[in-house]
Amino acid sequence: MIPWLDPDLPAQFPGTRLAKLDPNGLLAAGGRLNIQWLSEAYKHGIFPWFNENEPILWWSPAPRTVLFPENFNINRSLRKFLRKDLYHITTDQRFTEVMQACAEPRDGQPGSWISPAMIRAYTELFNAGLAHSYECWDANNVMVGGLYGVSLGRVFYGESMFSHADNASKCCLKALVESGAYQLIDCQMNTQHLINMGATDIQRDEFEQLLKKFTA
Repeated sequence: MIPWLDPDLPAQFPGTRLAKLDPNGLLAAGGRLNIQWLSEAYKHGIFPWFNENEPILWWSPAPRTVLFPENFNINRSLRKFLRKDLYHITTDQRFTEVMQACAEPRDGQPGSWISPAMIRAYTELFNAGLAHSYECWDANNVMVGGLYGVSLGRVFYGESMFSHADNASKCCLKALVESGAYQLIDCQMNTQHLINMGATDIQRDEFEQLLKKFTA
């Protein structure tokens, strides 16, 4: 069993050491999706992830996949692509639209965890200056890629990205890294795609110490 968080009480989470090993990182259920609950969660390295029509589930997986900006890797094929200068990148111009694009079903997936309730909650964070988006536009000014996430101090907690054209989401990640605004980018879960771009796994204790350092 995992703790049930009373949505009528102030946001408070159990210690992350209580997170389950299987499924990795499941910590608690319940609470609310609003600025208070989300801010408290991300401050402690906790994030919500659940399917629509299910209770809110909160996670703190270990190890944690992160990207240190100085380790960002642009491989030779991406460098060659970037020289073509096919796209331009903007920030915070289409936050909700980026989330909606990220919510579109992927190949082999019947739906998305990015529900209308999640979009409303993170748009509220965006309006409060606690979340940001990067948008990739082609020569016809069509948005072909994007990413969004939560921003606390010098930590960017990446939530999701989408790409409707070659390397579009990678170009957004490059812009995020090169903004110089962040010392740590949280990628949450390990994927080979992220590892190839320089991400690495660290233990939960180290991750939480970095959060204290960079969100203070």
